[in-house]
Amino acid sequence: MYTTNPQIVLGTMDFGTRVAPERAFAILDSFVAGGGVWLDTANCYSFWSDPSGVGGSSERLIGAWLRARPGARDAVRIATKVRQNPLVAHSWPESAEGLSARAVRTGAEESLGRLGVDHVDLLWAHAEDRTVPLEETVGAFGELVAKGVALRVGAANHAAWRVERARSLAREQSVEPWTALQLRHSLVQPRPFTPLAEAGHRMLAAEDLDLARSEGLAVWSYSSLMWGSYVRADKPLPPTYDHPGTPRVLAVLDDVAGELSATRNQVVLAWLMLQGIDPIVGASRVEQIEEALAARHVRLGDKHLARFAEAR
Repeated sequence: MYTTNPQIVLGTMDFGTRVAPERAFAILDSFVAGGGVWLDTANCYSFWSDPSGVGGSSERLIGAWLRARPGARDAVRIATKVRQNPLVAHSWPESAEGLSARAVRTGAEESLGRLGVDHVDLLWAHAEDRTVPLEETVGAFGELVAKGVALRVGAANHAAWRVERARSLAREQSVEPWTALQLRHSLVQPRPFTPLAEAGHRMLAAEDLDLARSEGLAVWSYSSLMWGSYVRADKPLPPTYDHPGTPRVLAVLDDVAGELSATRNQVVLAWLMLQGIDPIVGASRVEQIEEALAARHVRLGDKHLARFAEAR
């Protein structure tokens, strides 16, 4: 069982590309000073922002920070992902790495090199790869845990039935199963059955939470703060969120934030954590991660959850 007290996870996707090293170092320092533990990155971050056309910048920056901060490795836990990094520069998704045993092993080995560590605390399969037998992928992840390269493994952007099938295969192979899910989730929701504009994103569904709670799996959410859309007029919600539920939810959000003397973002993060979800928060300034960490002290309760549920 991996259920623990939910916590804020620092998303480092833009570190080394859109967020310059000096500023990224300051955010990492502030996160650790504020009691933050988990860093979330991926081997493909952020190929779309990097002139090289391939990922790795985020992992390299974390590696540089770890080298510059003796003892920091003991203070943080690192989660990274394989699957999606372009094998040919500027060629995605055509050349995106998959989840074959070779791809998983190679991806993990290269991530460790960039991070400058001998293991990661959690290795994610970043997206499904249905061109590869699930048995092969499960075996490769299990092998990495057996070797100590990854302490735990999880599935990001996977259908719940695929996760449970993979866990069954892991039991058959006597290897470590996926024990964590990562999906997109926030207080506001897009219109049902509307395709998302963001390639590769998969929304958290009720069955994902049902599976996680039944099996004791950790759940991490990304795009938790909707890229600043809760608080920035210059970043409106995407068109897929234009439906009657959104203004109702935002009205309740304003009321609750006022009642609790909290910011909109802090209430959203508290709402996620109250449901046992670890929200990933990207930050480009120190003040943003300080605000996010303060959400741990927002006293949201079941009555608030009911108000939001009625509005949604």
